[in-house]
Amino acid sequence: MEDLNSTLVILIGLALRVLVPVALTALIVYLLRKLDARWQEEARTEEKVLAIDEMSCLETQGLSDEQLNSRLSLNAQPCWQIHRLPNGYLKEACLDCEIFLKASAASPRSRAHI
Repeated sequence: MEDLNSTLVILIGLALRVLVPVALTALIVYLLRKLDARWQEEARTEEKVLAIDEMSCLETQGLSDEQLNSRLSLNAQPCWQIHRLPNGYLKEACLDCEIFLKASAASPRSRAHI
């Protein structure tokens, strides 16, 4: 009886040492797969939204030159900053855009010295 209890304790100890880490690993894998699926769905949604932006800025947004310039003066980001390519480059259409070419470079804001 003593041998059976000792053997049973050893088997339970080995099972716990193996099963608990395997179960935790399986749980982490499950959660990471759910997170990856969510990120992929967000990427697909964003891709659909950006596909609309194939036309020029003025056609897509319906803004006139004055409206776009006033929007830029309000420190809102212009469309060529919002809709960059995934690698950070500007789209070819933005480089040829008349509004982009007329836009002035942003000047650094002056900071008040205390």
